[in-house]
Amino acid sequence: MRAGEAFHLTYCSNIHPGERWPDVRDVLASALPRVREHLALAGPMAVGLRLSADAARELERPAALDEFRDFLQRGQYYVPTINGFPYGAFHGQRVKDHVYLPDWRSAERLDYSNRLATILAALLQGTGLGEGSVSTVPGGFRGHIRSESDVQDMATGILRHAALLARIRQETGISLGLALEPEPACLLETTHDAVAFFERHLLSDRAIAQANRGADIALSVDDVRRHVGVCFDACHAAVEFEDPADALARLRQAGIRVMKVQLSSALRVPDLNAAAFAALERFAEDTYLHQVVERNDAGYVRFADLPDALASARPGPESGTEGGTEAGTAGGTEGGTASGTEASAAGGARSREWRVHFHVPIFLAELEAFGTTQPQLEALIACLRETPVCSVLEVETYTWDVLPPEYRHGDVCAAIARELAWARQALAP
Repeated sequence: MRAGEAFHLTYCSNIHPGERWPDVRDVLASALPRVREHLALAGPMAVGLRLSADAARELERPAALDEFRDFLQRGQYYVPTINGFPYGAFHGQRVKDHVYLPDWRSAERLDYSNRLATILAALLQGTGLGEGSVSTVPGGFRGHIRSESDVQDMATGILRHAALLARIRQETGISLGLALEPEPACLLETTHDAVAFFERHLLSDRAIAQANRGADIALSVDDVRRHVGVCFDACHAAVEFEDPADALARLRQAGIRVMKVQLSSALRVPDLNAAAFAALERFAEDTYLHQVVERNDAGYVRFADLPDALASARPGPESGTEGGTEAGTAGGTEGGTASGTEASAAGGARSREWRVHFHVPIFLAELEAFGTTQPQLEALIACLRETPVCSVLEVETYTWDVLPPEYRHGDVCAAIARELAWARQALAP
């Protein structure tokens, strides 16, 4: 749907299970009309499509693609963006740090992203929309990266994908963007990391010359700026204690495009007490990675997953470095792993707050024993109202199935509609 004239407002279909194209097709055929009905929405409705590698291979077949385009046209749906972050299974089994694999070092990630771009270009033809985006992993998970050579290989893969996007633009007139999505514990963890990676590895003459070797198109710096940018996820930025206005200004000053904004919210725990820790145990589930950043008087302490953070908070032998904690500043550590530190080092700090990477419905301001980062999301939306940095806003609360039951009132389509209605109201002048 359109939120005013400035934005395409949608939700990401990664909230629905389905790893093969027939399953994705069927769930969309069921869910989209129900979301539309809950919203009482007439007219065109945007769809944030998520495709696994298997689903993409099946959808690219001409018959399947024609059938899907017909479905979109008949239902007045359109696809301005695809989520190309999770390559494989994303529901019903342990995902954790495997969600980043294959990362941008691998040919599989490049082939998958190329396939998604080709599909999106086909879906945009004839719609009147001249551009779209595919969001992707932020290079890779920091714990998987072993050397500077790994980082350079990631950059080369991204630039080779950008060459394909430049060719698609030349041949079709449709401009597609690859949106790298900074996320805690990843190569691109913060906006600072993203800017450093772009300047060092994507926008340098040396990096572009290396990517051009053996390619059939001469990629330029302008091509890279046009076709590679970031997906700004509100949950991820809030977990890193980033101010939205400052982050967007830093990207703008660096000439890095924001190609998608994900409207999402995290857990905020400003009072670290026994009741809060007990309530957090219910969010320490075994499917997804829930990174934690603690801000205290001494700086920042990072945990790779919520169970690690909770273990560090318990007295006795379980506290300490087990689980891989990190210390650092809000700027992150682009290009390598951070040095370890004892999680208990902050135990004597007078002021401590946790932010937890667990996507919660954006209409929730408070939970049982703590709050959410909805205020940071509202601050981001205020920035977007003043200066629209991109045209696509996507609600992304993929954790519906693993939320504690008391936060899952009604069915998933009603919850999606409620999130979209909240966003539409927040975006109103």
